[in-house]
Amino acid sequence: MNKPQIIKTVREWQRLNFNGQSLGFVPTMGALHAGHLSLIRKAKEQNAITAVSIYVNPTQFNDKTDFENYPSTIESDILALSKEGVDYLFLPNYSELYPDAYSFRVNELNLSKVLCGQNRPGHFAGVLTVVLKLLNIIRPQRAYFGQKDYQQYTLIKEMCKAFFLPVEIIGCKTVREKDGLALSSRNKLLDKKQRALATKFSQTLCAQKSIPDMESELIKLGFNVDYIEEHFGRRFGAVRLGQVRLIDNVEL
Repeated sequence: MNKPQIIKTVREWQRLNFNGQSLGFVPTMGALHAGHLSLIRKAKEQNAITAVSIYVNPTQFNDKTDFENYPSTIESDILALSKEGVDYLFLPNYSELYPDAYSFRVNELNLSKVLCGQNRPGHFAGVLTVVLKLLNIIRPQRAYFGQKDYQQYTLIKEMCKAFFLPVEIIGCKTVREKDGLALSSRNKLLDKKQRALATKFSQTLCAQKSIPDMESELIKLGFNVDYIEEHFGRRFGAVRLGQVRLIDNVEL
């Protein structure tokens, strides 16, 4: 079991030479779980070389407390990457990724304004900006994103088309716990009682009920509901249990 080669600066990365071999890339914010590992396995299956980035991106957090509480498990993350046989880990800091102090940013004017964008102002500008930076640095042939964040996946795919980036954006199915809860790094922040309740969120989204009935049911159970909406053949939901925000979506 070999540790991935850890690269911390853009200059270091740019010195690497892959001799034309295909590179698959999985950008993450760490606190890795089985959902991330499924993306990594897909990248390994389809490419000669696999790279993962870990960077908790402050520009996509509109809630300072959410950013400060985001779980960090770097030692266990590196162990997981080693077990999966990942070749490279890109581990930058803020000044490395934002030498401009975030004065340049990517703004999308339509899809980013609904669903999570409506409730989290500035969130997708932060996401798209950091992903564009990472793709320009890593220059992979393929990059892998989970479909739990389906809005994010769609925006990234469309951004790459709009800016003619030579990368294939591959969406991978949501990985779930046995009780149906979509895997998320934020699940680590749920206490035992909240975790037991959280499964009701995915179950309710899958139910054959009206949206008002779903919202009412979740509120009675103790959730704060940000939204439940239907777009392009999917039902999307975002809720809060205490300070923890959960999102999910299901095909209709």
